[in-house]
Amino acid sequence: MRVVVKVGTHVLSEQNRLEKTRMLNLVEFLVELMEKHEVILVSSAAIAAGYSKLKLDKKSLPNRQAIAAVGQPHLIEIYNRKLAKFDKMGAQILLTADDFDSRKRTAHAKCAIDTLIKHDVLPIVNENDATATEEIVFGDNDQLSAHVAYYFDADLLIILSDIDGYYDKDPNKYEDAIMNKIVNSIDEAELTMPCNPNTEFATGGIVTKLKAADFLLKRKKAMFMSSGFDLSDIKSYMLEGVHKGGTLFTCKDV
Repeated sequence: MRVVVKVGTHVLSEQNRLEKTRMLNLVEFLVELMEKHEVILVSSAAIAAGYSKLKLDKKSLPNRQAIAAVGQPHLIEIYNRKLAKFDKMGAQILLTADDFDSRKRTAHAKCAIDTLIKHDVLPIVNENDATATEEIVFGDNDQLSAHVAYYFDADLLIILSDIDGYYDKDPNKYEDAIMNKIVNSIDEAELTMPCNPNTEFATGGIVTKLKAADFLLKRKKAMFMSSGFDLSDIKSYMLEGVHKGGTLFTCKDV
């Protein structure tokens, strides 16, 4: 089975710098997953990584592009340092929305990813923020990861974030909120709610995750959403086959 794992900025960073303990926990899980499945990582946090090196005003788009350009190699360097502890290696793949509008470019990217996986290298995908200016302003890696999952033939997208599942109401406001463990369809009204990202570096929220799930459901693909802070739910689901927590979006009967 081919799996795409997307991890958000809020999980990977803390107080304007990368959170290396959580990154190591993530890498350890990815290595375990690679023993059973083909794995592609979609990683946010290039701007958070770059800001630790180049402290420019993030309100300026050119500054954000410059910070991302500094952050991309730094982020990959840290991933590779942690992967090396497990005798693994990662490779950077930078994509934009335009790459999925071109069959030729999509095919080239897929060939590169297929080859990396064949040689036991972890493809690490991120948006090319230095050139994809609209993506910095409007885009998010939830949408990117959904496209990666669909166009690169993955069976499942896993989103790890500060949101540990999809509830029937906001769990931050209502103590009696109940998590939906399995979701087969998403109402259009839920896809137009206001986005509320949780950090100054983040661009997503629950709505972007629902849009990613909706994109995949309409194409007969599945998505699993769970916490990136506590990986016990995703480890239980993927490594032990037990659905304890987190939400599975699937069009199939389970």
